[in-house]
Amino acid sequence: MAIAVVLLSGGLDSTTILATARDKGYECYALSVDYGQRNRSELVAAADVARSMGACEHQIINVDLTMFGGSALTDKSIAVPIDGIKAGIPITYVPARNTIMLSLALPWAEVLGSSDIFIGVNAVDYSGYPDCRPEYISAFEKMANLATKATTQDNKLSIHAPLINLSKAEIIQQGELLGVDYSLTVSCYQADEAGLACGKCDSCRLRRAGFEAANVTDPTRYKYGAIL
Repeated sequence: MAIAVVLLSGGLDSTTILATARDKGYECYALSVDYGQRNRSELVAAADVARSMGACEHQIINVDLTMFGGSALTDKSIAVPIDGIKAGIPITYVPARNTIMLSLALPWAEVLGSSDIFIGVNAVDYSGYPDCRPEYISAFEKMANLATKATTQDNKLSIHAPLINLSKAEIIQQGELLGVDYSLTVSCYQADEAGLACGKCDSCRLRRAGFEAANVTDPTRYKYGAIL
């Protein structure tokens, strides 16, 4: 059976990716990154998801991006926006985050003898993040195939981003078909220690709208009982 390294944040998209890779017959090794993110409960969610979905192994790697800051997710002096989604690159963008995460997945894939890395980036509902674009994924895959011993020996590495052109509703519908328990996931940028969502940030708004458009009951637990 083929092996895949799956980047798992504990959120809706990455959980759907894990289910997708599993459904394709891969033995899944889940990788989460503790980068000093404001939302610490997503790491707990990632562990719960990995366990419930039968990941062969789940690793959490520590990389402290708070030393650089530059994002509302890594610098607590910068407020998470709660006044609606705006055009342009949002302050919740974490500089080079996906590049760092994929770079961490790459050596584990090589050691495991895996030629497949899955990542849950999406460019449809929220295209403000430059490292969620198809051309970025293509460029990283090209670089990765020049970077390791395995790839110099004709073992081509593939970066899979099957959600990249799906709407949030389509992602949720796909997850429903795959039996994903979205109640385990945490998407909120500023969820509390118990994983309760604020209901106001961009991520909460997109998640809620996705469930509504998919006509699926939203299992999100909100701090105030409902989205505001």
